[in-house]
Amino acid sequence: MSKQQPRGIEKLGLNNIGKIYYNLSYDELQEHEIENNEVKITTSGAAACDTGIFTGRSPKDKYFVDQAPSNKYISWGKVNKPIKKEIYDKLLELVKGQLSEKDIYIMDVYTGSSLASRRKVRFVTEVAWQAHFVKNMFIRPTEDELKEFEPDFVVYNGCKVTNQDHIEDGLNSDVFAVFNVEDNIAIIGGTWYGGEMKKGIFSMMNYWLPLEGKLPMHCSANVGVDGDVCLFFGLSGTGKTTLSTDPHRALIGDDEHGWDENGVFNFEGGCYAKVINLDPKSEPEIYGAIKKDALLENVVIDEAGKVDYADGSKTENTRVSYPIEHIVNHKKDLMAGHPNNIIFLTADAFGVLPPVSKLTKEQAMYYFLSGYTAKVAGTERGITEPVATFSACFGEAFLPLHPTVYAKLLGEKIDKYGAHVYLVNTGWTGGPYGVGKRMSIKDTRACIDGILNGSINHTEFETLDIFNLAIPKTLDGIADNGILNPKNTWANKEDYDATLTKLAGMFDKNFHRYDDNGGEFDFSAAGPKV
Repeated sequence: MSKQQPRGIEKLGLNNIGKIYYNLSYDELQEHEIENNEVKITTSGAAACDTGIFTGRSPKDKYFVDQAPSNKYISWGKVNKPIKKEIYDKLLELVKGQLSEKDIYIMDVYTGSSLASRRKVRFVTEVAWQAHFVKNMFIRPTEDELKEFEPDFVVYNGCKVTNQDHIEDGLNSDVFAVFNVEDNIAIIGGTWYGGEMKKGIFSMMNYWLPLEGKLPMHCSANVGVDGDVCLFFGLSGTGKTTLSTDPHRALIGDDEHGWDENGVFNFEGGCYAKVINLDPKSEPEIYGAIKKDALLENVVIDEAGKVDYADGSKTENTRVSYPIEHIVNHKKDLMAGHPNNIIFLTADAFGVLPPVSKLTKEQAMYYFLSGYTAKVAGTERGITEPVATFSACFGEAFLPLHPTVYAKLLGEKIDKYGAHVYLVNTGWTGGPYGVGKRMSIKDTRACIDGILNGSINHTEFETLDIFNLAIPKTLDGIADNGILNPKNTWANKEDYDATLTKLAGMFDKNFHRYDDNGGEFDFSAAGPKV
């Protein structure tokens, strides 16, 4: 436990607090977790907890207080729902009541490794494993830094209390995660899921930083021995974590980053990886990181403490959080210079996008705002048609501001720092799902290597029909250069043309959501021509 007590404890507004467990060490947290019967210790030494009925975020229960001046900046809609100040005040008192008259855990941490952009965040909870999760996922201050630590933002996690008046209050359910921008407070009730805290702070960084001209990003990042930085954007299942974990490059972070005047920096001090069907051969770094101090969520464990990673009976969203130090090849200061290369990853289950294509700045803006991937349509028998997914900026669920705010910032930084942007398809080739096959990891790695070593810029390019994408004719490491143009891999060229046109129509339909944004930021011309 920290040798000191948190500053400004009286400002929390809690009554008759018992013991305050402040910034406990990992060993102390494990003692509390075991004593409280919150976890089981696995054979790898990692602790394992269950998060209750919520094994993922609850996006329909996320709200921002509707008040000035933040309500002028927030993009209201399905992602950002307003809540009245008086209802927030009532819920705040409900959560404070839950956290009063008992022992509590307080974790003071940083979000953002850049001194120019970081925020100091205080988490208050009554559950030891949630304090453990916070310690894993955020940047841990030194004892000297804690002496002067005054939080910029406070998260009250009252997971054990629910809002019984939610119908009367006009809310979605008895669960809530509410953000008060002006008071710098977030409150959580009814859900134990740790990711609610992680993504809550990510949402706030997505609010704060753009107003300072800095770009928050839902991406992974790594850096080469010569200091060249690469960003990897992509939705779930596109290979973002796998491809950014490279034995020849240092990992800056696997999920959340910022881009300020000094370069790229990690928001976090740890990683949060899916572990369903985790295989030590295909993902040795993640498997090796699951050891003492790591925290598993909702995995199935036998009596001896062995984890069955293939068992998704509790949830397919089994997870592990661990400090980034568990990844041997990581960037110690969690930051690097300005990006040389930016990669948008998509798993195109329609099988019509090329393995790699180089984007103009205008195309980069278009595909960033589109945030496309295509997934297989579940496991129902007979359903093989892929489902297109569009998530603005590859992270729409966490954007308090309008997506074009982030796209403008990206465009400005591409211009200023000369970053190259590429679209990489990690999905299907030779046909759609059910006909073609998944792109080989060997070929995808060759595409990434060509980007990172610059050899892709010294080859001849051709143009993909309809989408007008520049695709290389040859690339080192690709056994059959014919696969670089996806039409070559389809047996039936007419089916290919029809599917390409169909996907182009989906892009066009999705992009019409930006029609009301005026002509000042219209990149529709950079998209496919239907």
